[in-house]
Amino acid sequence: MPPTLASLVRHPGLKLSVLAGEDRLETPVRWAHVSELADPVPYMEGGELLLITAMQIEAEDPEAMSRYVRRLVGAGVVGLGFALGVKYAEVPAALAAAAKEEGLPLIGVPRPTPFIAISKAVSAAIAADQYRAVTAGFEAQRELTRAAIGAEGPAALLARLAAHVDGWAALYDVSGSVVAAAPDWAARRAARLTADVERLRSRPGPASIVVGGGGGGEAGAKGAEPAEDTAAADRVELQSLGTGRRTTRGVLAVGTGAPLGTAERYAVHSAVALLTLTTERSRALREAEQRLGAAVLRMLLAGEPDHARAVAGRLYGGLLDAPFRMLVAEVPSGGAVQQPIAATPGADEAPQEPFAEATTTATGTAMGTTPGEAEAADPLATLTDTMEAAAARIGESVLVVPDGERLIVLAPDGGAAVAACAEHARAVESRRGTKARPRDRTAATAPHGDELVIGLSAPAGPIAAAAAYRQAEQALSVARRRGRMLVEHEQVAAGSVLPLLADDAVRAFADGTLRALHEHDATGRGDLVASLRAWLSRHGQWDAAAADLGVHRHTLRYRMRRVEEILGRSLDDPDVRMELWLALKATAAGTSA
Repeated sequence: MPPTLASLVRHPGLKLSVLAGEDRLETPVRWAHVSELADPVPYMEGGELLLITAMQIEAEDPEAMSRYVRRLVGAGVVGLGFALGVKYAEVPAALAAAAKEEGLPLIGVPRPTPFIAISKAVSAAIAADQYRAVTAGFEAQRELTRAAIGAEGPAALLARLAAHVDGWAALYDVSGSVVAAAPDWAARRAARLTADVERLRSRPGPASIVVGGGGGGEAGAKGAEPAEDTAAADRVELQSLGTGRRTTRGVLAVGTGAPLGTAERYAVHSAVALLTLTTERSRALREAEQRLGAAVLRMLLAGEPDHARAVAGRLYGGLLDAPFRMLVAEVPSGGAVQQPIAATPGADEAPQEPFAEATTTATGTAMGTTPGEAEAADPLATLTDTMEAAAARIGESVLVVPDGERLIVLAPDGGAAVAACAEHARAVESRRGTKARPRDRTAATAPHGDELVIGLSAPAGPIAAAAAYRQAEQALSVARRRGRMLVEHEQVAAGSVLPLLADDAVRAFADGTLRALHEHDATGRGDLVASLRAWLSRHGQWDAAAADLGVHRHTLRYRMRRVEEILGRSLDDPDVRMELWLALKATAAGTSA
């Protein structure tokens, strides 16, 4: 505790007496200051015990003393020490009355007690308090360190921290979810601060914000759950975790009933440092893990699952013991569709290496952004954080390999990471205000540069990793054309091939194939395009197709001969019929779009 007026009065060597303000002696004293100025206020900071002999003030003038004392109180002076037996044997009545009226403690200083003795006593008490705070802080640091390296990890650390600050503590992961809290009831309190956590994560780190004002409430005291009104009024300090200005790996929340003292502040700072070490691995370790993951993935795609399992070891080995999903994500740059990172292998050839070297992708939320803007600023990093955080919460292995503007992920089928990816895609598409962009010529080939697209394979095992990669690539291609953020391979296989025709190259082929027929019909000499469509839709059945058109079958036979003559191709060739049918469907799709 810092020195107070009461502790100074009780000091046996000072022999001070209380002349006014007996009910305010527990006020802390920040310093003892001597001033004989008639107006010392400009030199006050607040919290001082002002010592005077009344040499330069009109101590017997009630009006002057009223103004004098009122200004001292307004400046935050906590007490007035008056030297007895120097100019006045007793405190003048005007000064005493003014002090009582303003509630300012008035302390009598006997002649044998020099002012410097009071200053030394205050200084010594402040130094002792600071030493106790530093000592308590170091002890808290030792306890928190032991907790952090123990089996319970962050949970034990939060419990020790809550006890040190006489309140509660909670830890949020990179997605803003509460992963641990102490005491147990604090998880509900922390869950109500999600919006404030997101606001903090949008700032450059390290950063902190205070929610609520505190004010003497008993929130969190002795581990008891507070009432709702008390909990809402507690003082909560949110501290970002992370080592970089653009990287927030998590958030620490500390709730107390009053502002943190020096010892409590030391404890919080120690907790921030320890949690940063436990939640954010070193850059070198992350790069090493990514290189290992890249090697494992390269071996899987090369058809060497046994070697991949041996290299994966304990880090990724569990991921290969059950069906997994292959995910390929990319951010199209400048509207140009990215080249695949690996050529799709044929039936008898091994896939090419999808990457020369894994590169480190920055994680965390871009500074100064909202959640929606953060996804747009670095969508691959946001997806990585989302999936890794979901996997970490349940101890699930996930292999993430960044490759420039692409990302390859292996995650357990039906696991938390895959579910988090799907939920993230739904949330982003909801923020965009649409589930699928229109398939016009622009949207089909030029997605916005900040719009992430993801392809997800069907469940597979290590021996079928290359097939899973091809499936993810195919799903990614469909996601681009359909204007969707996420497409699963099951959706590609179960859907129609017609949406794949929404492509400029396909439409150009269709226009070129049918141009001569359209030019013929434009002269009014017959409707060859409609006749061709009807005949193909009826699988070459003359009577049925003629009935659909409302013409005689001989008329339809004549028109089909004209189609062969104009195109210079035979309708008896199944490949020709297939190309013409696709050209007709592509033209129809372009017209409807």
